[in-house]
Amino acid sequence: GKSAMEVELDAGFGRAIELHRTVMDVEMAHNFRRDYQSGGDKLSLRLRTLIERGREVRAVDYCGALSARTALGEALDPLFDEYDAIVTPAAPGPAPRGLDSTGDPAFCSMWTWLGVPTVSLPLLLAPSGLPIGVQLVGRRGNDARLLRTARWLVDMLGRQRRRPAARARKGSKR
Repeated sequence: GKSAMEVELDAGFGRAIELHRTVMDVEMAHNFRRDYQSGGDKLSLRLRTLIERGREVRAVDYCGALSARTALGEALDPLFDEYDAIVTPAAPGPAPRGLDSTGDPAFCSMWTWLGVPTVSLPLLLAPSGLPIGVQLVGRRGNDARLLRTARWLVDMLGRQRRRPAARARKGSKR
């Protein structure tokens, strides 16, 4: 059978969001450099701000962030020798209403930056009726194992949800 265990990630993971932002800012500044130079005033304020922040990052800080990404990614590998997946919230709350936003990416950014596969499953419901996502994180390069684990979790939860209803039917007098 499968089991779950709470694990604590290395303290270095606490800086992952900041390091991801450094890399993202520099790469956005680089990738949009022509657009910024030829018509920066036509870009949105948000994109311009991101590009300008990226243009200010020192090369040594960018290289340090890339090195940290490699080291943190390798630090996850022993976990996946023992566990099929890491379970985390997909977001700090339920899905937002409407299509204007996909919600706060805070719980996804680190995993994206580390290049590990993730899958979000709408396994819970908020009182508002909107889904609350549960995110499974897998080993780099092993998407198939993560998808098998996600399938197992969905199947297991589905069986557990059906059991109480089946028991109630047995005891009912019709």
